[in-house]
Amino acid sequence: MDCSDDWFPYETYRPHQREMLNLAEDAARNHDICMIDAPTGSGKSSVLSALLSAANGRKIIVAVRTVSQLNTFIRELELIKRKKGHLKVAYLVGKRRMCMMGADGDIYRMCEGLKAFSTSLMRERAHRGSLIPANDPVLKTQIRRQDAEHPLLCPYFIKSKIYIEGSDGLKMVPSNTLKVKAEQVSKRIVPPEKIHEVCNEICPYEVMLQAARDADVILMNFYHIFDETIRDQMYQSISVEPENTILLIDEAHNCGDTVQSIQTVTLSEQSLEMAQNELSHMRGRVGGVEAVLNLIPQVQNFMSSLKRSVKQEDWFDPLIFTKYILNGTLYQKTDEISDDLLRINETINEAKLEKGDFKESPVENLTSFFTRILQSAGDDSFLTIYKKNLMDISLEVRNIDPSKTLSEIAKMHSASILISGTLSPVESYKKLYFGDMNIKTLSLPNAFPKENRLIFCANDITSAFSLRRDPENTKRILDYINSFAAIKGNLAVYFPSYDMLKMFTKDLPKKLKRKDVFIESQDSSQANSDLRVFMSLPEVGRSGIIFGVCGGKWSEGLDYRGEMLNGAVVIGLPLAPYNDVRRMINDYFKNKFGKEGEFLSYTLPAINKATQALGRVLRTPEDRGVLLIGESRFLDKSVKKGLPHWMQEELAECNIDEFRSGIAGWN
Repeated sequence: MDCSDDWFPYETYRPHQREMLNLAEDAARNHDICMIDAPTGSGKSSVLSALLSAANGRKIIVAVRTVSQLNTFIRELELIKRKKGHLKVAYLVGKRRMCMMGADGDIYRMCEGLKAFSTSLMRERAHRGSLIPANDPVLKTQIRRQDAEHPLLCPYFIKSKIYIEGSDGLKMVPSNTLKVKAEQVSKRIVPPEKIHEVCNEICPYEVMLQAARDADVILMNFYHIFDETIRDQMYQSISVEPENTILLIDEAHNCGDTVQSIQTVTLSEQSLEMAQNELSHMRGRVGGVEAVLNLIPQVQNFMSSLKRSVKQEDWFDPLIFTKYILNGTLYQKTDEISDDLLRINETINEAKLEKGDFKESPVENLTSFFTRILQSAGDDSFLTIYKKNLMDISLEVRNIDPSKTLSEIAKMHSASILISGTLSPVESYKKLYFGDMNIKTLSLPNAFPKENRLIFCANDITSAFSLRRDPENTKRILDYINSFAAIKGNLAVYFPSYDMLKMFTKDLPKKLKRKDVFIESQDSSQANSDLRVFMSLPEVGRSGIIFGVCGGKWSEGLDYRGEMLNGAVVIGLPLAPYNDVRRMINDYFKNKFGKEGEFLSYTLPAINKATQALGRVLRTPEDRGVLLIGESRFLDKSVKKGLPHWMQEELAECNIDEFRSGIAGWN
């Protein structure tokens, strides 16, 4: 029987790494669920060695959130493969980069549309005797003549398929070229930047799908796992049986947010009006259109009635909503509305597909809203809320508790391992995600040298609303920032919100302590451009200081290695705004978990945002850095307990004078 040593690709183990691998190996062998909090530097990607040693013929699926995480696991698998040459790997992450069509918008929707239309024409030509689509003259002509802006056919998909005659008639199967490419990429572990070169004129995603069917390890996007519809389709497509599959989820602290995002649907006044216009063009073409059109004014009137509210966000009663909109219509129940909308939406999508239009239609959004409000009836883990922006109203069905979905996913697989560098306190995440299920947990200490870091917590500043605009508090925050800016090298300052970021940066000069100043833009392209410049400064002997937001574009999922970042400050506790909806969410969790419920649902996510931001600094054992928590509430036992144990132990309480003297000799 294999053990993790047989697969471990390094000569020595890092501190506590063997303990982590042993737990993962035991969980895989015993069909358990486990959660591991492994700070940066623990070597958590090597958990793959443990899972492979215990796989015993089972596939391993690794769920990752970003292409950066994908590359980390690919590097690990390449090292393992040097030791165990027979390993086969496939990945289904970063579809936009894989796609050779180079289109904007929703790449998944466009891809499915192109494949459906291409398949339809390919099948038609196959019935006329053209069994190799890549050689068909009609298809070649259509591809050559199609509008590049609105294509209907994908030549890369077409070249990946052929038709064969079977007992049940014609059947579309992978082309020989596709099979050869799939074998190549699974055996060689081709990195994302090389995939186009290897696949040439064959669709890289189809190549990876084919490779996944025979792979030992498959890397997938979070949405492939956490969206039930996508997961079911994907598993069926690549012949994955979850009961014979080990699931490894990286960056597991993001699981909850991902599930909530997937299961939340919003209907705005604008999208409702657009759906109304779209439906008006469908009169007489499909049943139910008139009935839905008669219903829409009722929904609009309900939304208009909410404009009289003085609150920007609040709960609305789904039973009152249902009763209100059904009044005077042809419908008796909301499921009748959903049935009509699903049928209408299917007709619209078919028409859009024929035009090469792959965007989500307004009717599709309306369908999703009514489907979700029907599914959430009587389910306390969903809230129906309205949001008001000036005089615009939107209705939302929001998931507030992902535990049901996460529990189902973990239990359906042969074994499930959740791991993250910021899954602390791991017992709290265990309760939040899985309630009272039997879950094994492990929290590792920080393996990096203590002498390479200083960790402070200010006792004289806060972002608490009552003191947010207090002149003395504001002055001290600015004093901390100015003192911190004197530290050598690239630095980062993070705030709880964009409003607070603007408040403290509106009068900033272009340089602070001779450092170039960068302020996080809410425009993604501008933010990415500024970040590239900031990270390149050490190469030319310069330094900068970025001002960003906890949970924003510059605070999570980025590796600021070496001289790219020498220190970080988090100003305040990045709690979500407190209002009646937030109170209802807290009450739900207090009812579920007792007194601890508010900490789990409200305080813990804020602490995680702060530790994620601070975690950008120390990425390797050689990195040195200063970390400052600019918030006195972190010294309170009820908040401090949410920090990683190593951080709690090393945290030095300070005032502004003590902070200045503490960093005086650091440079």
